[in-house]
Amino acid sequence: MAASDETTQFLTFTLGEDVFAIDVTMAREVLDLCEVTRVPQVPDYMLGVINLRGSVVPVIDMRRKFGMPKAEKTRDTCIVVVEVDVDGEPVVVGALADSVREVLDLRPDQIEPPPRIGTRLKTEFIKGMGNLEDRFVIILDINRVFGADELALAQGLAEEVAAV
Repeated sequence: MAASDETTQFLTFTLGEDVFAIDVTMAREVLDLCEVTRVPQVPDYMLGVINLRGSVVPVIDMRRKFGMPKAEKTRDTCIVVVEVDVDGEPVVVGALADSVREVLDLRPDQIEPPPRIGTRLKTEFIKGMGNLEDRFVIILDINRVFGADELALAQGLAEEVAAV
């Protein structure tokens, strides 16, 4: 099989009417919404922390991160646990999403470059647009969604809570 025919798998999730995707290798697991412990003096998009099998994991509200309006939690609301890179070190973060949809296989010819205008997101977060016959999927570069400072804050927060 030619390299151009190889597909990449993406985990898709929704925020409002928009469908987003991340490389499936970045996703560790999807959790039902659980109790999030609030932590004082963190940015408003940082909801707090959860206990994931003895590890403290910071949880980010993706809607707030992207400047979208807050939404009511539903039975589909979930936390996508991702592993991101901070200066060569893996950091585990939970990303609150409205729902998880599916795992998609996309060929390189189905992925278009990010748009230059007309999106609510800053385009540096967008790796590309998955072009499906009837819709587009916004493919995120999860390592760029969270800046190094934010992830350092999340990692420090997790370490502080774990030490208590």
